[in-house]
Amino acid sequence: MSFAVCLSLLLLLSCHQGLTSGLHVLRKQPDVGLTGWSANTTRVMMFKSSNDECDLVMNLSAADRCAFVKNTPDCSMEDGFISYLRVAFCLLPPNLVPLTITLCVIWLLFLFVILGLTASKFFCPNLSAISTSLHLTHNVAGVTFLALGNGAPDIFSAIAAFSHPHTAGLAVGALFGAGIFVTTIVAGSVALVKPFAVASRPFLRDVIFYMVAVFWTFFMLYRGTTTLSEILGYLALYVVYVLTVIISAYIYNRQKHSMNSSVRNVAHIPEFHSSDSSDEDVPCLTGGTIQHEYVSEYRPLLPYSESTGKILLTSLNPIDSRKWRRKSWSWRVLKVLKTPLEVLLLLCIPVVDPDKEDKNWRRPLNCLHLITAPLVCVLVFQSGKYVDYMIQGQFPLWVLILLLGLFLSAIVFCTTTNDCPPKYQPVFALLGFVVSAVLISAAASEVVSLLHMLGVVLSLSNTVLGLTLLAWGNSIGDCFSDITIARQGYPRMAISACFGGIIFNMLFGVGLGCLLQMLKTHSFVQFELEGLLTWVLAGSLGLSLVLSFVIVPLGRFHLGRAYGIFLLVFYVIFLLIALLTEFGKIH
Repeated sequence: MSFAVCLSLLLLLSCHQGLTSGLHVLRKQPDVGLTGWSANTTRVMMFKSSNDECDLVMNLSAADRCAFVKNTPDCSMEDGFISYLRVAFCLLPPNLVPLTITLCVIWLLFLFVILGLTASKFFCPNLSAISTSLHLTHNVAGVTFLALGNGAPDIFSAIAAFSHPHTAGLAVGALFGAGIFVTTIVAGSVALVKPFAVASRPFLRDVIFYMVAVFWTFFMLYRGTTTLSEILGYLALYVVYVLTVIISAYIYNRQKHSMNSSVRNVAHIPEFHSSDSSDEDVPCLTGGTIQHEYVSEYRPLLPYSESTGKILLTSLNPIDSRKWRRKSWSWRVLKVLKTPLEVLLLLCIPVVDPDKEDKNWRRPLNCLHLITAPLVCVLVFQSGKYVDYMIQGQFPLWVLILLLGLFLSAIVFCTTTNDCPPKYQPVFALLGFVVSAVLISAAASEVVSLLHMLGVVLSLSNTVLGLTLLAWGNSIGDCFSDITIARQGYPRMAISACFGGIIFNMLFGVGLGCLLQMLKTHSFVQFELEGLLTWVLAGSLGLSLVLSFVIVPLGRFHLGRAYGIFLLVFYVIFLLIALLTEFGKIH
């Protein structure tokens, strides 16, 4: 609903004022005959009014728009499998713009369903299995595996943006906008869905590190330049952050073990409370035990072994008959609509459930996953970039992956049984995590490309696009994953991922993007910002972090619904001020 309200607001404002260009990048003139890192610099500019911006297509006649889209480089720089701008201006008639927008909204909803199913049914269970296998606390898992999975769309889009100089400023704006969205909308939604007491020291640690990253980026933009050593230090900051998380978790576990050892001989062992306690100490997943006991009632009294074919068919059935009878008709209709997509995902992504006795081992389906999962990664990664890749120009890469998958599948099928999972089953959890992360990244890239097309059709500037639509699109994976984890009883892990994920996105998005651009051009990167909106972005993100740093300790580190509502209201006020600034109402 919030997405529809914001989109309507943008449409209303865009009808009152014609918008030209937003973010743009200029290279320093090539006729400067200086070489070296200090002389030959890449100048990143953000300014108004350009002659090769894709949003100028709406100023042309309907007959000229298709040719403009095909011949303008800015219109072809889109991630995703579909060129939505060509669909809108070349494939469909120009008098059917409302139909185009309607079809795009329907396709957008379908992409949201893909993101939701992949995050809740495959990404999160495999993350839990990996964390269990590595004996990680939920805080550590949140800032490593979950941050990596959530940040894949942001990192890929930021690196792609920095590879083209005239879109680098857009990447910076989008990362700031996504940071505000995650720290307010996503974190506020987690607090609304599952009010809880946050671990004090991990929360303060995450907020402090993110404030350092934000102000470092702000200082870099204000100074207008960055060097190789500064970028390396920028990337090293996240390594220090992860090491701090791991060391603090280790110290906490040592303290808990020492406390338990000291009271082992006491008849009544008191509970050990700590501000650094992770979700393992909170019995918030009692539903899993209840479900396990419920399922055990239906176990046969005598041993029974299903055939391989029946196991495969049962594994591909996403509908639980007992759950089906208890649910409402609306849930059933939605389940029927999602079932074909869920079956396709079951064919491609393995799922390991450490809470089950057999850890969700399905021998025929897991052997099939060794064939389908690597193929999906090759076909989907970076929007099908490696589909036509030829090894030494002669042998297709996907054929090699297929042959290797068949070979591994035959070995696993011949060396395992239907009843007993192998010792290396956690490898399937890692495979499922990788495939689900790739699919989330691909679906998010489609969302970004689709939202970009809507921004062009609605005549929205690139500044507003990076602040709203692009930031929303890049944060969809974070939103679904973190809220799903909170609903499953891990709100602390979700909050840790909110901050750990955006720290990862900002440091690696800007850091790797600038580093690759430096290595490519052998030059420093300089930023020259014009316009008030960039400082509104940076100031609002810093203000939200400072307010959380003050309000949460005053509330004794309890994140309730009042705090969640406050974050949502803060984002709405920020969005209103940003839009009024962009449209010239605030100078």
